[in-house]
Amino acid sequence: MKKLPNQARSRIMAAIHSKNTKPEMTVRKALWSKGLRYRIHYGKEKIDIAFPSRKLAIFIDGCFWHACPLHFRAPRNNVSYWRTKIERNVKRDADQNDRLKMIGWQVLRFWEHELGNVETIVSEIQTLLQR
Repeated sequence: MKKLPNQARSRIMAAIHSKNTKPEMTVRKALWSKGLRYRIHYGKEKIDIAFPSRKLAIFIDGCFWHACPLHFRAPRNNVSYWRTKIERNVKRDADQNDRLKMIGWQVLRFWEHELGNVETIVSEIQTLLQR
């Protein structure tokens, strides 16, 4: 990654949103095109894509923000800040999974890098919804 001045990096990072991300939109459009209807940012847990009647929760996790084991590279600047932030995200994900499972939801998490073959993801979701 190219080294940027702190102000430029700060502007880039501030522009990143947690809702309606490109990976999330990719999955949503693919599901919609298959006739599957869902809720977005659902409930207290803010489920990315939810099928409430089937109690199926789907999360699309960014490789950087959620520490993908294949692609995550820790930033070399402001190390303690980023380590704490990413660790907190990973812990929140695990807690969220636990809370949803305790109330009977099935939770699927997909990494952003898995969207290269979105049809496989849609197929997996369809299979679970048909059960």
